[in-house]
Amino acid sequence: MEEWLIHLTEGAVVVINAFALVVVLYGTVEAFAAAVRIVVAGPIPEDDRSLIWLRFGRWLVAGLTFQLAADIIETSISPNWEEIGRFAAIAVIRTFLNYFVNRDMEELLERRKAVP
Repeated sequence: MEEWLIHLTEGAVVVINAFALVVVLYGTVEAFAAAVRIVVAGPIPEDDRSLIWLRFGRWLVAGLTFQLAADIIETSISPNWEEIGRFAAIAVIRTFLNYFVNRDMEELLERRKAVP
């Protein structure tokens, strides 16, 4: 009876991780293209550069959130405490990364608002 649920969960984890990969890959390519434009076009205002990193940060946060969701689902089918501990450690690391990226984005937004 539980076999179908385990297979469904494993499939969902793969799909959600694929979503995370696509989101992070897209954000990375977009940020790289913007950085290349900066190099080619010459110096641009700091404000415009910060927008690029802010947007990239948002993509990273989205990707980390998808990965965290996959980790949460994956722990539901973990057969032993060792695997659950491994997933918990990964989830904590991703949560901290998410927190710090969000904090950096908020600081960047605050600085942008402060500059007239």
